Amino acid sequence: MHPLLLLLHLAAAVMLLLWAVRMVRTGMERAYGAALRDGLRKAQGGVAGMALAGAVLAVLLQSSTAVGLLAAGFAATGLLGGAAGLAALIGADVGSALVVRILSMDLSALIPVLILVGCVLFLKFEGRQPRQIGRIVLGIGFVLLSLQMIGEATAPLRQSQVLPAVIGYLQGDALTAFALIALLTFGLHSSVAMILLLATLAGAGVLPLDAALPMVLGANLGAGFIAVWLTRDMAPAARSIPLGNLLVRALAALGGLVLLALVPVSPDWLGDGGAAQLVNAHLAFNGLLALAALPFVRPVYRLAERLLREKPVPEVLASQRPQSALDRSTLALPGLALASAKRELLLMGETVEQMFRPVMDLMAGADGARIGAVRDLDTEVNRRHRDIKLFIAEMTRGKLSEDEARRGLELTDVAINMEHIGDIIAKTLLPLADEKNRLRLSFSDEGWAEMLRLHARVLANLQMAMNVLISGDIQSAQQLMREKEAMRQLERDSHARHLKRLQTGNADSIATSNMHLEVVRAFKEINSLLVTVAHPILEEQGLMLKSRLAEPGQDQGEALRLA
Repeated sequence: MHPLLLLLHLAAAVMLLLWAVRMVRTGMERAYGAALRDGLRKAQGGVAGMALAGAVLAVLLQSSTAVGLLAAGFAATGLLGGAAGLAALIGADVGSALVVRILSMDLSALIPVLILVGCVLFLKFEGRQPRQIGRIVLGIGFVLLSLQMIGEATAPLRQSQVLPAVIGYLQGDALTAFALIALLTFGLHSSVAMILLLATLAGAGVLPLDAALPMVLGANLGAGFIAVWLTRDMAPAARSIPLGNLLVRALAALGGLVLLALVPVSPDWLGDGGAAQLVNAHLAFNGLLALAALPFVRPVYRLAERLLREKPVPEVLASQRPQSALDRSTLALPGLALASAKRELLLMGETVEQMFRPVMDLMAGADGARIGAVRDLDTEVNRRHRDIKLFIAEMTRGKLSEDEARRGLELTDVAINMEHIGDIIAKTLLPLADEKNRLRLSFSDEGWAEMLRLHARVLANLQMAMNVLISGDIQSAQQLMREKEAMRQLERDSHARHLKRLQTGNADSIATSNMHLEVVRAFKEINSLLVTVAHPILEEQGLMLKSRLAEPGQDQGEALRLA
């Protein structure tokens, strides 16, 4: 095989592996993200319990980095202690190594079954949950397929004249092999993918174990940098968790590198076959690191905090928000003015999202100061709403085409609805959170899970609405419109289940009944306001009806289509 063709096949297989790992993670987050986040937040049992929770989440998400980001986010809002978050991340690295161990088994016979089942679930079902489960199953099938492709692509390398020289050099220079794989792992943003790639090469006889072990250590160090990089813009309390994990991981990896130079490792200790030996070495490294590091998570976290301690930021600078995107010099040019108003609407939408995103975390437990800080964002939403209305009103005093006047009115309507959403959050949801925490009330486990799912869905629809506003995509607008009916059904189902809990005498449901119903009603109202972003796009295409009522003789299915 020509070298360029061989590299093309190998690169395609590696990219499929990366995409498949990401596919599994996104499917799990979309299907069970709220429950997973809630599980981490409620994990009990001290350091050991947090480590176990982190390991379980990493197995489900196929990513220790995703667990690190969750822990960092909770630490930033005060819902999770820093030492507990660090313990969860250390445990997540063990879970990630377990994922590698499972995927490295010879499961090639399952590839057709997984791809068939995944495609059927994803393509033939309309519900979000079955589709995301299909995404997960497909992702696992593609992981196994990519590993098979990597093995086939690297088979000709065994006869290569160049590869033995490269491997021989890396065998004699463990530090270079260590640093090279650390950089590649950081670049790929996936330690799972990197270790699986190395295991496949080892299993094909291309990579001997004495050259592979320093690479395994490098992959573990590179994995530690990923979460540090992804949390670089977060608060110090959040950044201290991945930094503490990196400190522990760097010390262990460098120590392991020195140990390999002093004490030869017998492959027999690690199992049979190059792939199994490499994967077992990776699992043993993370298991031993967890046992050694968990007793010291508190001092390590305090050290990371000291390293990230920043100088106090002047209050005026710390509270600055993005400036207005409205450009008054464009008022005489309606096309540019409308684009300017749309950019301002996006900033308004981002602020509304910042208000809505932490609602359930605040419901779970927060003091008045934190709730007040979120409520203060409503002032910015109101200001942007006022500025957009006045800006468009001034623009419409000039000469406008019919289309420009219509678009200006549509943007004004979006601004009004976004301001209404801000009011619902500030005047309904945040007072409910304050009341619940002040009275020390608790929702039932079932009711809390329902609200988490509804909140996650509305949050996803908020992001979809902003995308529809910018793109004007018809299919996305139709999908957003369907979410109105889906949310209406979810609200009805939630009410029915809530009434059943009241009938069975569930004490938590009885104590928080009105609160539960108000929260669900607020979520539905917010979702309905978001859906209005799609109305002008669908009306222009003739895809919306004037009324949900069927005219005499009209087909009812057609009358309700997208209404």
